[in-house]
Amino acid sequence: MKKVFFLACITALFFISLKLISFPVYSDELDDIGKKLGELQSALSSSQKATAPLLSQLTNLKAQLTGIENRVVFLENDIAEKKKIIEKGYKDLEKQKEIFNKTVRDYYIKNYAFSPLLIFISAQDASSVTRLIAYKKKGTDQDKILITNIALKLTDIEERKKNLESEETRLSSVKEKLASEKLQVEKVVKGAQEYQTTLSSQIAQLSAKQQDLIAQKLGRLNIPRSAGSGGSCSSDIEPFKSPGFSPAFGLFTYGVPNRVGLNQYGAFGRSKAGQGVEDILHAYYDSYELKKDYSQEITINVEGGPSLKIDDYLKHLGEMPESWGNEGGYEALKAQAIAARSYALAYTNNGQGSICGTDHCQVFLANEKGGKWNEAVEATKGWVMVQGGNPIKAWFSSTHGGYVHSSGDIGWSGTSWTKNGTDSSSSIGSFDDLKNNAYDKESPWFYCDWGARAEYNKTAWLKPDEVADIANVILLARKNSSSKSHLYQTDEANPEGTDTWDAGRVKQELGSDAFNNVSDISVSTDFGSGKTTSVTINGDGKSQNFPASEFKDWFNLRAPKNIQIVGPLYNAEKR
Repeated sequence: MKKVFFLACITALFFISLKLISFPVYSDELDDIGKKLGELQSALSSSQKATAPLLSQLTNLKAQLTGIENRVVFLENDIAEKKKIIEKGYKDLEKQKEIFNKTVRDYYIKNYAFSPLLIFISAQDASSVTRLIAYKKKGTDQDKILITNIALKLTDIEERKKNLESEETRLSSVKEKLASEKLQVEKVVKGAQEYQTTLSSQIAQLSAKQQDLIAQKLGRLNIPRSAGSGGSCSSDIEPFKSPGFSPAFGLFTYGVPNRVGLNQYGAFGRSKAGQGVEDILHAYYDSYELKKDYSQEITINVEGGPSLKIDDYLKHLGEMPESWGNEGGYEALKAQAIAARSYALAYTNNGQGSICGTDHCQVFLANEKGGKWNEAVEATKGWVMVQGGNPIKAWFSSTHGGYVHSSGDIGWSGTSWTKNGTDSSSSIGSFDDLKNNAYDKESPWFYCDWGARAEYNKTAWLKPDEVADIANVILLARKNSSSKSHLYQTDEANPEGTDTWDAGRVKQELGSDAFNNVSDISVSTDFGSGKTTSVTINGDGKSQNFPASEFKDWFNLRAPKNIQIVGPLYNAEKR
C-alpha cells in the first residue's frame, strides 16, 4: 500500500509539473512557441529518466498482485471443494436420520420400557436372567455409540459450515481490497506511461502559424456550404476513380466542415421518411421556442444589395434546391425557411444591421427562387425559433456526415440551442451503419476524399511512400521540435522562409524509427460522438498509432497540393 501511495505521489508531481509549464502563447512568433516547446522537451527528457525506475517498481508490484490473485483463485477453489464435502455430509445425514430416530427410540425402550424385575420374572432360570441382562446392556451400549457418533458427525458438519462461512467472508474482504489495490496500481501505471505521451503530443502540436496556413489551405478547397451548390468529391465514392497507381491510400471525410444546426441533406432525408417540419427542427436544434407570430414587417438589408421585408428576402435565398419540394422534401424546405428566417433576424439584430449575400452568411440570388421554395416561405410566415424572446442564430450546412454537432464542439463559441447527436434512422456502430442509415447519405459530399492532383486523374489518392512520409513527419516533430519549420508540404514554398525537408531528409533525421513504406492504414472511431480517435500506420514490419487530431493536422500540413482531411470523422481507404 505504501508503494502505491508513493508511486501515486510521484505521478501527481509529474502532472503538476506539466501544468506549471503549460502557459498560454501570447504571440504568433515561432521563437516564443519554440521556447515553450523547448521546455516541454526538457520536461519530457526529465520525465523519461524519472519514470524508468518507477515503471520497474510498478512491474514488480503488479507481479506481486498477480501472485495474490492466483492465491485467491486457489482459496476460492478450496472453498468450493469444502462446500461439496459439507453438502455431501448433509445428504448422508439425511439417510442416517431414520436410523438415528429408530436408535433413539430403541434405546429409550431398552432403558425404560423393560425393567430388570420383568426380566427376572420372565426368565426360566438364573442363567437366562444373566444372559438377558448382558444382552440388554450390550444392545444399549451399541445404541449409545451409534447415537453419539451421529451427533458428533452433525456437530462436526455444523462447525465446518460455520468455519467455511467465516472463510468466505474474509475472502470476500480480501478480494475487495485486492481489487482496490489493483485499481490504484493500474492508475499509477497508466499515469506514468501516458505522461510522456502527453508531452510528446504537445511537442508535436502545430504552431499558430501552421494552423493558420491549414485554414487558408482549407479555404482554397471551396467546399460547398449549402445544398444548392453543385460539384462532388475528387476521388468519388465506390467504385473509386483510379489514380493510375496501386496500391493507393485515401483519407475520406464524412460531411463538410461546418456541422452545426440544420443538416440540409439530413432534413431532406427526414422529410422523405415522413417527418414533419417541427420534428426536423427538433432533430437539429435544442432549447428553443417556435414562435409562430413573429413580426413580418422587419426589413433585411443585404450588403451591396437591396433592402427587403424578411419574407421577400427569404424568397431570394439559394440555400436549398427548390426541386426537393417535388421529391418528398417539402417539409425540409419549410424547416430551411424557418432556420434561414431565424438566422437572418439574429444576424442583423432584427434588421438593425446588414447581412452578406454570400455563403459566408446566406446565399442571396438576384431573382426569387420561386416554386416550392416560395411556397415553403409563405407556409411558415412568422415562424421563428427564439430563446428568451430573441431569434437564435440557426446555423445550417449542406452535409453533416451522419452526426449533429454543437457550436462549441467545432471550435466556435458554445450555444445552448445547438446540440450533439446522431443523424440516422437507427443506431450507428460502424461505417457500414453510417453508409446505410445516415439521413444525409444521398449528399454528394457525404463521404469525400478532398483535394486533387491533375497528374493522378484529378484524385486525392496518395502513394505508400507519401503516407510513410507523413507518419515520419509526425514522429520527427515529436522527437525534435526545432525541426517543425522544415516540415511543410514539399510542392509549395516554405512559409517561414527556410528550406523544406523532403522525405529523404526527414528519414535521415529520424533514423531507424522512420517508415520507408506503408502497407496499411486503419482507424479507430467513437461512433457515439462521431469522431475518429486514432490512426494506425503499418509498414516495414512495425506499427505506429497516432491520435486522430494530431494525424489530421500534420496530414493537412504535409500532404501535397490541396489534399486534406476536413473534419473530425474520417476513414482510410486502400485500392
